Amino acid sequence: MCAVCVFCVSLYSRYPFTSPGLGNMASTDNVYFILTKKDEWIAFPKAGSIFFMPENKFISEMKKSSPPLKLRMRLMKHHSGREYDLETNDMEQLCVEEVELLQALPDDAERLRCFRERHDLQAAMQLVIGTEVTVEEAGKKFRGVIQYTGPITSASISCPIPGSFFGIELQGPDRGKGHCDGTYRNVRYFTCDKNCGIFAPFNRVSSLLPSVQEPSFQSERLELGDRVTYFIDDKCRHGMVLDLLEIGGRCFVQISTVSNIPFFNSKIISNQHHQMLSSSCKFVQQLSVAHTLQQPFGHLLYLLSVYIHNRIFGVYVFFFLDQTDHSTAELQTVPPMSTEQVEQLLTGRMKGIQGHCNSCYMDAALFSLFSCSSVLDSMLFKSTPPQDAPIQRTLLNDIVNPLRSNGFVEGKHIMKLRQQLQKHGYSQSFTTDEKDPEEFLSVIMHHILALDPLLKLSAAGKVQESYCYQIFLDQNHRLVLPTVQQLLEHSFHSAGLKLAEVPSCLILQMPRFGKKFKMFDKIIPSLELDVTDLLSEGPQQCMVCGTLAQIECIDCFKDPLFSPTGFKVFCRNCSEQVHSHPQRLSHKPESLEIPKGYVERKNPHTMIRDKMELFAVLCIETSHYVSFVKYGPNTEDWIFFDSMADRQGETDGFNIPEVHPCPEVGEYLKMSPSELAHQAPRDMKGVAKRLFCDAYMCLYQSTTMCLYR
Repeated sequence: MCAVCVFCVSLYSRYPFTSPGLGNMASTDNVYFILTKKDEWIAFPKAGSIFFMPENKFISEMKKSSPPLKLRMRLMKHHSGREYDLETNDMEQLCVEEVELLQALPDDAERLRCFRERHDLQAAMQLVIGTEVTVEEAGKKFRGVIQYTGPITSASISCPIPGSFFGIELQGPDRGKGHCDGTYRNVRYFTCDKNCGIFAPFNRVSSLLPSVQEPSFQSERLELGDRVTYFIDDKCRHGMVLDLLEIGGRCFVQISTVSNIPFFNSKIISNQHHQMLSSSCKFVQQLSVAHTLQQPFGHLLYLLSVYIHNRIFGVYVFFFLDQTDHSTAELQTVPPMSTEQVEQLLTGRMKGIQGHCNSCYMDAALFSLFSCSSVLDSMLFKSTPPQDAPIQRTLLNDIVNPLRSNGFVEGKHIMKLRQQLQKHGYSQSFTTDEKDPEEFLSVIMHHILALDPLLKLSAAGKVQESYCYQIFLDQNHRLVLPTVQQLLEHSFHSAGLKLAEVPSCLILQMPRFGKKFKMFDKIIPSLELDVTDLLSEGPQQCMVCGTLAQIECIDCFKDPLFSPTGFKVFCRNCSEQVHSHPQRLSHKPESLEIPKGYVERKNPHTMIRDKMELFAVLCIETSHYVSFVKYGPNTEDWIFFDSMADRQGETDGFNIPEVHPCPEVGEYLKMSPSELAHQAPRDMKGVAKRLFCDAYMCLYQSTTMCLYR
């Protein structure tokens, strides 16, 4: 897209119009922009700087007979009234919420990075008071709760919008590691104990349970799938953006004109608001068929040329000869590989998914999820908006089906998926940089395919939703060689969480200090995960006598007398006996919620327990991801996958993926914790060391619940 059109589109389409001004800019007297590039020979201003100008002056400039190539703007900075003449091509517009968050960042380069990548910025807009978060301070991460959001400095003429910070009260073992009690420069913004508070900008704050609310379109540029309003012969038309492209150096927007597209909350790309836009845009008052294209489905597409001050803005208007929805064409279904198919088709060199250019995080995640499991197949077939259908088709037809039918996926198909994701605007580095598997999964499951959240967590009576769960531990856990069962229970215990329901798929991130620093030398992947005691509702068994539990004691959880796994729940009689001991008189047991109408079985020991089975493990070593997959019912039915196991040639060569059996993994998983503790990693057989020492993410499925979702 040409630079002028980028600027014009960003001005006229990023926000719905609530006045002759710029949408939610109507609440202020200014319009705001970020400098995205600058002349490399000029030291200042720097890219990433924020500028503003009065709204009425901006409107006046835009009403002139020809659009301005430069605008005179003031640098947003305290004690600076300096103005600059800036190229319109070098700027992008900001909404007030973006300005507030970005202004809290002191570094221009970091500000620009956050604006371009947008992930942290969008996540920060969902943070509210009461959200449990981690905050980075001096290279360390602490847990806390947001108690304040807003500025901690005053506005001024040269800086009308001061930066918005998050005031966080540290929790649990991190209390006392802050630097304030909720005050900043003698002004109180919230109340907490001494050294239990931290003020931090958004790029150092992360929610423990990522919100799954859809990002507001008001913070986006014109994107694929946007509902838009445009004008032909002064008549208002509505449609959907299908593509943004450049043809012959001209910028075009493909718009579907299907009549049943809803137009509420649409973005206006050519406007009837004469006070601002019509005077600055001259349109050809007739349709001119300037170009025709032949689509794969045989539909002719006609080009409507729209001129903005003698610059082609261009709108592709789709006139379909019929209204058949080809995105709902019959989809081929290939089931996951059976045990026999894995042994015949999937093992060997040039098998699995071929890696290319830092794609190992995506290769390992897709191989783990789809090679031998169908737990998330619903995302391949669910109804998808037209703008997202190409990504779904690539995932199904070019990756999952070839993997399951032939045992091999070429690297070009993964690159195609990465290009499609990058085109959607969630990150400008999907095709080049290494990402985390959870970032990729969040984008594909949540933002693209809108899969229902996999995980529903109950905390203090409120249900929060997410796709993955990051295991956090307090500093007093006393675990040395933990199982995943123990890690999950300790994390839920310290955070006061329960499962609102049994998930069909549970994606667990192992505790780490970043990708490079492991919290444990070894972690034992539990083959079964018993989540019965982790449910917020449902009958539970007394851990002593096996009858219906009515009491839970959080204080007993870490009592060394009891088993190292399982929440400590008792019937009333056993609870009284347990807590009559002098060492437990200070405990505070609480009553459990028992489902209404529940009738205890005659034989309480036959109570059905909710369990999930391990089906894959992603591991990381020196920033390279690999995966282990359980492909059959036998103990030794494990395979190891590396998308870049070997390479043919140098810079113009290619990676050789490999899948091979690793039955030794099953042998070690049968060992007791004490036996495993005596196994030196360097002496472990085959690739078993990587499973136990480098586990990054464990994937569990419920064979019962996946039938219903």
